Amino acid sequence: MIFGERNIKTLLKTLFAAVAIAFTSNGIAAEQWGLTQLMIDLGSVKEARATFVEKKYLKVLNTPLESSGKLIYIAPFRLEKYTLAPKQESMVVEQDTLTLARGSRKRTVQIQDYPVLWAFVESIRGTLKGDLSALEQFYQVELSGTQQAWQLALQPTDKKMIALIKTIKLQGSKERLNAIEIIEAEGDRSVMTVTADPS
Repeated sequence: MIFGERNIKTLLKTLFAAVAIAFTSNGIAAEQWGLTQLMIDLGSVKEARATFVEKKYLKVLNTPLESSGKLIYIAPFRLEKYTLAPKQESMVVEQDTLTLARGSRKRTVQIQDYPVLWAFVESIRGTLKGDLSALEQFYQVELSGTQQAWQLALQPTDKKMIALIKTIKLQGSKERLNAIEIIEAEGDRSVMTVTADPS
């Protein structure tokens, strides 16, 4: 088997991290802002680039594991993550193909061969395209807070996803996403801070 359960968890976290760089749009009036407008903003992004710092808090470790690198999203199907530290590696999703690379090693798989991962990717694409109905096929979606300080909570509805991920929390201000927290079913969690590259 190419991917174990922990590798699938890592892929889910990584792919969803790409959503962060898509939260860039023109300013809008506060009274017009809400979940619908947020989806419209997402769908308007055709290409975005950002840097990230991710900390993973594991129950078996006293201190978090930290990594950093770059994220790229090109609408509507391409997601890229390039980890630069502590080790260089890359992950690219193009259409229905996932390619992983570390050093001289490279591996390519078809996402459809991993139903949980496939469903997760499709839900991300729905988010990036601003398709709320597609997102709601996989998650219970709840938006709280204000335009200046909001939180989007995603709770999986599929049993296999629930076994891996408890909830995903995205926090931001206005049109910019500041952080993504992923809480796993077993208690481990990761927090990714995202900084959009200047346009």
